[in-house]
Amino acid sequence: MALLRMRNPQGPNATEIEKKIKRGNALRQGSAWRGFLGTRWFLVLVLVVVMMSGGAMWLYISLDSEVTETLVSRGEVVSPHPRIYSVPCSEDYDNHQRYPGCTPQKCGRAVIDSVVTREEAQTLRRLAERGLALAGSDGGASILDLHSGALSMGKQFVNIYKYFGEQIGEVFTHEDFQLYKDVRGRIQAVIAETFGLDPALMFLTKPTFFSRINSTIAKTQHDEYWHPHIDKVTYGSFDYTSLLYLSDYGSDFTGGRFIFMDPNGNRTVEPRAGRVSFFSSGTENLHRVEKVSWGTRYAITVSFTCDPAHAILDPAMP
Repeated sequence: MALLRMRNPQGPNATEIEKKIKRGNALRQGSAWRGFLGTRWFLVLVLVVVMMSGGAMWLYISLDSEVTETLVSRGEVVSPHPRIYSVPCSEDYDNHQRYPGCTPQKCGRAVIDSVVTREEAQTLRRLAERGLALAGSDGGASILDLHSGALSMGKQFVNIYKYFGEQIGEVFTHEDFQLYKDVRGRIQAVIAETFGLDPALMFLTKPTFFSRINSTIAKTQHDEYWHPHIDKVTYGSFDYTSLLYLSDYGSDFTGGRFIFMDPNGNRTVEPRAGRVSFFSSGTENLHRVEKVSWGTRYAITVSFTCDPAHAILDPAMP
C-alpha cells in the first residue's frame, strides 16, 4: 500500500489559493437542482461540488496540472482483491459525531474490478441510457437519480416519476432495480471489508446517481463537473464515496479521468466498465474529474454515511 503524507497547509500560495476557491464558490453558490422536491441538499448540483474548507485550500492551485501517477490504468484488471492506497485521515471527522464501527479510523482509496462484471455494467449503462434519453442537460453533464427521481432536462431538473408518470414502466423494469440494489450491496460490502467496518452500520445516502458526461460545452453552472471538491466538507453526511464505471476510458471516451489531488502530485484512476473506485470522503481525498474531450462517460456515484439520520432506501419501481 502506498502511504501519502500530508504536508503543512501553510505556504506562500495559501492565501492566493483561498481567494481563487472563494471566488469560484461565490460564482457557483446559486447552483441548485430546481423544479422538484425542494429539499436543501439540492442547493448544489452534485456534479458541481465546489465548496471547500479553508484547511484544504492549500492542496492544489491549478486544475490543469498534469497527472503525475496513474494508480490503475484502463488495461489493468484488479482482481480478486482491491488495490489499496492508504492516506492519513484528515481532521474533518473531528467536526462530526463519531459512529463506532463506521467512522473512518483508517483512510485511503481503493480500486477493484471483480465486484461488478462487465456484463452487469453494460446492463446498468443501458438502464442509464434509457432514462437519460427521456431528457438530458443542454450542456455536457446529465444526471439520473433513481432515488429522488431527479433527471436533467435542459437547464433544470424534473422528477422523472412525476413528469413521465406511467411511461416509466416502459423505460425501467423491476429487474433493473433489483440489479441496482444487488450491485449497491456488493459495493457496500467491499468498502466495509477494505476499511474494517461493520456493513450493518453503513447506510446509503444522497446524492447517489447515474452520470453521463460528454464534450458538449457547459451551458449553465450545473454542467461544470470538473471543479475540485471534498465530499465530506460539501455534504457533511458523506463518509465513504464510490464510483462504478459503466464505460471505458480510451475507447468510449477520452479525458474524464478521476483525479486525486495530493500535495505532491495528481494521481488518477482510469475508468473501465465494471471498475469500482472507492475512498474515504474527507479532505484527504480532494479530487476532480477531467473534462471529457471525446465520447461519452457513464458512471454511478454511490455514497455511504455512518449517520442513520441521513440514510436513504434503495429505489423501487413506482
